[in-house]
Amino acid sequence: MAQPFTKYQGLGNDFILIDNRHHDEPIISPATAVQWCDRHFGIGADGVIFALPGQGDTDYTMRIFNSDGSEPEMCGNGIRCLAHFLAELEGQVTPGKTYRIHTLAGVISPQLTPEGQVRVDMGEPQLLAQQIPTTLGQPGEKVIESPLTVAEQAWPVTCVSMGNPHCITFVPDTAAIPLAQIGPLFEHHPVFPQRTNTEFIQVLAPDYLKMRVWERGAGITLACGTGACASVVAAVLTGRSERRCTVELPGGCLDIEWSMADGRVYMTGPAQPVFQGLIEVGSTTV
Repeated sequence: MAQPFTKYQGLGNDFILIDNRHHDEPIISPATAVQWCDRHFGIGADGVIFALPGQGDTDYTMRIFNSDGSEPEMCGNGIRCLAHFLAELEGQVTPGKTYRIHTLAGVISPQLTPEGQVRVDMGEPQLLAQQIPTTLGQPGEKVIESPLTVAEQAWPVTCVSMGNPHCITFVPDTAAIPLAQIGPLFEHHPVFPQRTNTEFIQVLAPDYLKMRVWERGAGITLACGTGACASVVAAVLTGRSERRCTVELPGGCLDIEWSMADGRVYMTGPAQPVFQGLIEVGSTTV
């Protein structure tokens, strides 16, 4: 059976989008998602995103399988792509269109903007060690600039959950970080029982951060929306930035605001369709 799909990218973080509205569970397995994400023998992507029926008072449900077959709670760039994909499916790609999306990280609300981007209410960041989760600090305390030894070096890290775990460390030069070598060591460090995403941040100005990321389950990617949100929260907590920042990632820039008014984080950025196709379920024939 040939399955339709649409390839999307948000700042180079790319996904295979599947119309899964006719079924409550993803129509392919994590193992098949791994095959489809392979950049040589499959479609090629950082993950597969499924648009499923909503739960409760939500419009739709979002599920994601990473390129390694694991399932994250949320994906910031992915939910922007999903919002645009849903609008295309409905034939309503109009500014102001808003969705309530059920995710494993709670209800997330993306909105299409007049500028052709997607603004997402990412909710309130979670800051306590037990919420991340991490054993780096006491369960009911925040983990801010705590030393973490990785590759025989003590890194001051701040931990934030945006529904998924993030470990942020500030560095003089992101380009100097041997990301492929140390990224896995952070991700699988025993202080993170559910593994972690890791962001290396260079502060260029109080309202401008530069970021490189190692994503849990996907490795080096060109962008990470939840990571950008978590990094601005960490920069504010450590007195390094203002509450609204441009975050420069290898794939482009996101506008992130940690609102003083309601304590929620808002992310604005692009979501672009790349191509559509058919793939045989159970194979990698595109």
